[in-house]
Amino acid sequence: MNDVVQSHGTGFAAATLPVAAQNVITTDTGGLTTGVATLTVDGQAVPVYCAQPSGQSGLPVILVISEIFGVHEHIADVARRFAKQGYLALAPDLFVRQGDPSKIADIPTLMKDIVSKAPDAQVMQDLDACVAWAADNGGNVAKLGITGFCWGGRVTWLYSVHNPALKAGVAWYGRLAGDTSANQPRHPVDIAAALTVPVLGLYGAQDTGIPLATVERMQAGLAQGSSGSEFVVYPDAGHAFHADYRPSYNARDAQDGWTRALDWFKRHGVA
Repeated sequence: MNDVVQSHGTGFAAATLPVAAQNVITTDTGGLTTGVATLTVDGQAVPVYCAQPSGQSGLPVILVISEIFGVHEHIADVARRFAKQGYLALAPDLFVRQGDPSKIADIPTLMKDIVSKAPDAQVMQDLDACVAWAADNGGNVAKLGITGFCWGGRVTWLYSVHNPALKAGVAWYGRLAGDTSANQPRHPVDIAAALTVPVLGLYGAQDTGIPLATVERMQAGLAQGSSGSEFVVYPDAGHAFHADYRPSYNARDAQDGWTRALDWFKRHGVA
């Protein structure tokens, strides 16, 4: 891995400023090896922020999927939190072909110019490449998990169908339904019954962008399958309740969700 000398994993995305600094959790790198690995996928260089316990191999692997803001400081910190728990954590820049989301100052422009232009199929391919890289670089991909936030929560559901070799996933407030397009032909509700990987969905009842009716649709679809997936809906939480750098942060529910996520991975053979 290269030292982190580029934007990936450093600073906060422009669209999230000003940062609620009093809540920001900062995980140190003591005992960790961190940096940016560069994968080549169909000729495209894909940066991946990596964090792991120093000097260890055969590590369980967690894919950490960003929000719409890309791999900025919060996502890098989440990767370090997993590394402190003994994981090889990989946070890939899945928007690298579309641009740098951290530099765009408003969410509508970010959605239009970058996020909507990232095809699901491309995202799945990049994540497959991350898994292959982990297998060659100290990871035990027989113990593979995925977690993601917001946009990454949706990706968590989709990749859990795409790659049934996953042991478990944890999706934080990822969109479950919506309009389809050539780049996003399916949503989680469309694949719920086919899911075989157990996914824990962590959602907020006050999330105005993800109606509880879509959670209920997802639960009904999951009931038609046998993945053993579950939801926890926090009554007082809104969207992005885990994002400690934003006003939406709910410390109590974020900590409860983190504890549940770690337990979920352990119970399902990722740890």
